[in-house]
Amino acid sequence: MRLILGNILAIYRKELKGYFASPLSYVIAAMFWLLAGLFFTFILQGVVQQAASQDLQGQQMGMPPQPLDVPSAILRYFLGVMGSLAQVILPILSMGLYAEERKRGTLELLATSPVTNWAVATGKWLGVFTFFVTLVLPVMAYQAIAYSTANPPMSPWIMLAGHGGLLLLAGAILSLGLFISALTDSSILAAILTFGLILVLWIMEAIGQNIGGPVGEVLSHLSLLRLYNDLTQGVLESSGIVLFCSYIFLGIFLAAQSIDLLRFQRS
Repeated sequence: MRLILGNILAIYRKELKGYFASPLSYVIAAMFWLLAGLFFTFILQGVVQQAASQDLQGQQMGMPPQPLDVPSAILRYFLGVMGSLAQVILPILSMGLYAEERKRGTLELLATSPVTNWAVATGKWLGVFTFFVTLVLPVMAYQAIAYSTANPPMSPWIMLAGHGGLLLLAGAILSLGLFISALTDSSILAAILTFGLILVLWIMEAIGQNIGGPVGEVLSHLSLLRLYNDLTQGVLESSGIVLFCSYIFLGIFLAAQSIDLLRFQRS
């Protein structure tokens, strides 16, 4: 067990170091922070204006003011945008996890090394997931500052729960992207296929509603959009968290199995 953990840690450090040394990673980080900041500003202004407009209309009609939970509304809208943004950013982050190894011809060496494929897949996933966490932390910091000025201030647990949903979504997408990357030596193709797969899982609820019946219910239950919306709205169901973790496990498992198949072919 100690040897396996050591191997995972070695792969994790290698992957994380590679992200912080890659110019593309800094371009992705800059675009992510720029877009997140712009969207947060626009949503903040829009919700505040909406609240002011509702108060004004109520006064003109002689009705009591209808309270609007501005911080919660901003958080809900913003996390919805962040979920859509993650669908574009995360396939780009995961596209080279295995594809670059195939392209450089080092995947065969990795597949025939004494390091288990489970350790390699887990270490790679942890590396890219940690890099995404570093992108989200500054975004959470300025949100916390903004929400603390509300009267009454938002509970930090609400923001943490919402962003926990974002990280679970990211973990699932990165895991599935890890598997897709193991199937091709083209990083661009891996990103496109990952985006297509995530898009299907994102709209699975709409597909299930159109189909109806037991099959439709199953498809709706597998929808990443439904699971993510529940978490961002504060609905913490163990079934949703377990399903997100199942997606993460499935991606890592399939990636490891695909490399096991390559190892079998080379033996």
